[in-house]
Amino acid sequence: MIILFGLAGSGKGTQGKALSEIFGWRWLSVGQVIRNTGDYANTIDKGNLIPDSDVIDLMNRQIQKSEAEGFDVILDGYPRTEEQAKWLMDNMSDKIDGAIILEVPKEELFERLLLRGRDDDKERSSIERRLEVFEQNICSILPLLEAKNIPIKHVDGVGPVDEVTERLIKVVKEINPDVCEQENDVNGEEIEKSYGE
Repeated sequence: MIILFGLAGSGKGTQGKALSEIFGWRWLSVGQVIRNTGDYANTIDKGNLIPDSDVIDLMNRQIQKSEAEGFDVILDGYPRTEEQAKWLMDNMSDKIDGAIILEVPKEELFERLLLRGRDDDKERSSIERRLEVFEQNICSILPLLEAKNIPIKHVDGVGPVDEVTERLIKVVKEINPDVCEQENDVNGEEIEKSYGE
């Protein structure tokens, strides 16, 4: 299991999908899992946070389902909070090969997010707030991973999508030398060649 961290606009959604297809893993994006349930549309529309306990339960079920079907997983955007990270470390730390932080300078993130034009990305102040929340959360999450001796790698997320993917492949192989590239697309969809997530 690999955890992929990255600020909004860092490309982690695109890269998470790419890695899952390259290595035959199941890509589990916390945002996608929540949207797929259909139970939290009103909460999201109002800008409210979904309770940690609900997120933990949803992700745990998806991880267990993936493992039962014979897939390793890449966690995209999970854990997002200290409480989620504590649960993951208490229950699944032995399954985690490592964590990767996709790093992109803030000014480039602003450009990418403003370009994609989503409603929550139209104001620089709202983007700055999201980045601030991420940085606060990651500062509380990383020590929990370090306490369990989980490797944490930093990867440069600037450059063409394929080049960033190659950097990530190299780091994944450093974290887990047993992984193998393969042909099958386990997620059944094309990789979006953009910095959408």
